[in-house]
Amino acid sequence: MKILSINAGSSSLKFSLFNMDDESVIANGVFERIGIDGSCYTIKFKSEKITQEVDLPTHLEAVNILLEKLLALGIIENLYEIHGVGHRIVQGKDIFKESVVVNDEVMTKLESIKDFAPLHNPANMLGIEAFKKALPDAVQVAVFDTAFHQTMDEEAYLYAVPYKWYEQYGIRKYGAHGTSHRYIALQVKKLLGTSEYRLISCHIGNGGSITAIKDGKCVDTSMGFTPLAGIMMGSRSGDIDPSIIPCVMEQEGKNAGEVIDDLNRRSGLMGLSEFSSDMRDVLAKCSENDKRCIVAKNKYVRRIVDYIAQYYVLLGGADAIVFTAGVGENNALIRKEICQKLECLGVKIDDEINNDSNRTKKISTSSSKIAVYVIPTDEELMIARDTLNLINR
Repeated sequence: MKILSINAGSSSLKFSLFNMDDESVIANGVFERIGIDGSCYTIKFKSEKITQEVDLPTHLEAVNILLEKLLALGIIENLYEIHGVGHRIVQGKDIFKESVVVNDEVMTKLESIKDFAPLHNPANMLGIEAFKKALPDAVQVAVFDTAFHQTMDEEAYLYAVPYKWYEQYGIRKYGAHGTSHRYIALQVKKLLGTSEYRLISCHIGNGGSITAIKDGKCVDTSMGFTPLAGIMMGSRSGDIDPSIIPCVMEQEGKNAGEVIDDLNRRSGLMGLSEFSSDMRDVLAKCSENDKRCIVAKNKYVRRIVDYIAQYYVLLGGADAIVFTAGVGENNALIRKEICQKLECLGVKIDDEINNDSNRTKKISTSSSKIAVYVIPTDEELMIARDTLNLINR
């Protein structure tokens, strides 16, 4: 059975086509700059990679071209081969505790909560609508970033603010990257050979979140009401004193939305280094003894360590720490510096293994009190699995 996993952004559409008989990727790619001049697409299949500029006024054109190319390139013989389409939805609030088949009622609920993720959910919904038109016989499934975190208890997800803010406005911690953390939890269950374990999952990319997981369920997570909270990220500040916002508004004559935009787009590594939001660029400058970049890198490491230490105490210890996503999977130096600061917890890593090119590996030594792994995440596969399960239900 063939299933598409879709991640639709405001001006992009990423896809992976899976053969679910063996969970292999048949083709993947991205449509970029939708609704913007210079739009184009890239499709990868077998050993080929095709990139072409094309006019993409809306997501519907991107979807139609994608399906046309899948047929024209012989990747599929007909559209009926695609039995389901799974869609990444960033925010499901506390309405959606698991993935669901999309129907009119689901779309109405998604419309009602779109303002909780204004940069993401409307775009995700555009992707659903486009595929409903293009593949009316395929099952459409919504997979929520927030669903995995619905197992948090009130002490974890409530803020110490007037309770009516939660009751009336839905102000609470929702988290993000849940599909990634869920995938990592399943992989660790296999690696440890038990369903009883304490895991600290570190999804560290341009965005990042740390999640405390006990026996496969989320206990707490670093992102909050929005993905702005938690650790320091590429361009996001992470946790700050909220009194900073009115202070900057007064000093710079900005409104609240403009300051929040600064915290989302011009803070984090970018803000402290005043150079780049990409860790690779920052580390290159660190090697040149650039003081701002050194401070930015050190602060980035420190905030991750803060959350790992916090969750170690919350879980009453840890059986495993996992690094995943762009920085977590690919940056040996950042992993090493984080683990060095965790030596007081008994963490010891093998530098040679940490530095080798294998993407999936155990980097802790035999004497380490906590197993430390690098595991590439696969959110697209999780979306496809959920879609298949709902088709077969």
